[in-house]
Amino acid sequence: MSPREDQNRRLLRARDAIDRDFAQPLDVPALARIALMSPSHFTRSFRTTFGETLHRYLQRRRIERAMAMLTDPGATVTRVAEGVGFDSLGTFSRTFRSVVGKSPTEYRASSRPAHVPVCFVKTWRRPA
Repeated sequence: MSPREDQNRRLLRARDAIDRDFAQPLDVPALARIALMSPSHFTRSFRTTFGETLHRYLQRRRIERAMAMLTDPGATVTRVAEGVGFDSLGTFSRTFRSVVGKSPTEYRASSRPAHVPVCFVKTWRRPA
């Protein structure tokens, strides 16, 4: 295995940890230890390999999960925000709007497609 392949595998292990624990507080040194790298090298390598910063990737994962949770009419926006790892409803709403282009409440109101296959709905709802 080449050094580049080894680094990519280690970065994927760290990204898997982010995907698994996205709602928990995550810190760069702990993720860097998973990838067996220094924190600064991990941060640079993550951006180079995955095309976005670690912070942006984590935000996107949280917002994707929030979008799915908002389709449940029984879930309040506050509970959704807490469920995906945001401590502040204001920060959640601002981040949600910047990623999706709508507030969580507006998204919930507009996210009721009629009889469309789930695979299409997931594709349409994936934030850019």
